[in-house]
Amino acid sequence: MKFTFYGHASFLIETQGKKLLFDPFISPNELAKEIDVDQIQPDYIILSHGHADHVADVERIYNNSNATIISNYEVVGWFGAKGLERAHPMNHGGSWTFDFGTIKLVNAVHSSSMPDGSYGGHPAGIVIKNDEGSFYYAGDTALTKDMELIGEEFDLDFSIMPVGDNFTMGVADAMKACKMVKCNELIGVHFDTFPYVAINHNDALAIAQENKVNLVLPEIGKTLSL
Repeated sequence: MKFTFYGHASFLIETQGKKLLFDPFISPNELAKEIDVDQIQPDYIILSHGHADHVADVERIYNNSNATIISNYEVVGWFGAKGLERAHPMNHGGSWTFDFGTIKLVNAVHSSSMPDGSYGGHPAGIVIKNDEGSFYYAGDTALTKDMELIGEEFDLDFSIMPVGDNFTMGVADAMKACKMVKCNELIGVHFDTFPYVAINHNDALAIAQENKVNLVLPEIGKTLSL
C-alpha cells in the first residue's frame, strides 16, 4: 500500500489498484497550498464524519473524477441531496466488500455536523482489509475502550490516528490506543493545521519512542510505502 499525505486528516491510500481518498480538506488549508486539488483522481472518497475540516473538497474532487463516496447514511444523504449520487451509505458495525477490499465502520467518540449545520450522523473510524494488508483510520476520536475490539478482530499492519489534542486525542492517548489495537506502526494526522492542534514534533516522537511505537508525522505531499 502507498500513503500520500495532503495535510490535516486528508490522505490517499493506493491499494489493490484503487485510490482511496480520506477526508479531503485541502484547498482551505494554508499548509497544503502546494497541493493541486484538481489533479487528485480517486476511485473512492471515504469520509469519517461531516465536519467542514473533513469534507471541504468533496464536491470539487467528486466532479473532477469518477469517485464514489463512502460514509455514514446521513453524510451520504446530505451529499446526495446536492446531486452527488455515486455513493455507498454505511453505518457502525457494518462491513462491505468493494473492489479494493472489505471496509468496516467502527466507533469514534466525537461530534459531527455538516458544513451547513445539519445533522451529520455519528462519527466513525474505518478499518480496511485486503490481500495487501489491513489498517485502521481512527477518524476524529477520543480514546475509547472500543479500540480493544479492533485489536481482537483485526491483525493490523498500521494505524492512522489523530495526535493534535484539543479536538481529538493527543499523542499520549494515541500511545494507549496503539496498545489497544495491538499495532505499533502509527501515522499521525490532524496536527499543526490550526493553533489549537499545533504539536511539538520532537516531544511527540520522544513519547512514541518511550512507548515503543514507530510514529510517523508525515510531510504534506509526501508518499510513504507501507
